[in-house]
Amino acid sequence: MIKEGSKVKFDYTLTVDGKVADTSSGRGPLEYTHGAGQIIVGLEKELLGMKVGDKKSVDIAPEEGYGKVLEEAIRRVPKEAIGGAENLKVGDMVGASNAGHTFRAVVKEITDKEVVLDFNHPLAGKTLHFDVEIKEIN
Repeated sequence: MIKEGSKVKFDYTLTVDGKVADTSSGRGPLEYTHGAGQIIVGLEKELLGMKVGDKKSVDIAPEEGYGKVLEEAIRRVPKEAIGGAENLKVGDMVGASNAGHTFRAVVKEITDKEVVLDFNHPLAGKTLHFDVEIKEIN
């Protein structure tokens, strides 16, 4: 049975807004240590107490997934500050670095002078639907 400190392997399919966003299918089970903060909080809570062979479908609210969309994580950047800005399209993923940290952002909007970048996690604000099956517990 899954408890604090258990090493767990499980298969999963993550569906967001009716579309498969991620799956272990074809890659093998995901492995994590229960209670070590290696997977999102909401999913970890749902897996507690499950046994090998157990299957479950769960919905995880944004607060226990990738968080809410934070307005302060959306930035307007002058076009000239972004190399290759003329080739960007809405929806593109771009990288940025600041003080040695690397960030990824999605292009939300492009105006004549600015590019609006969203540094929120791409799944922030989304309800996550997981179908899981426990494969191994050590």
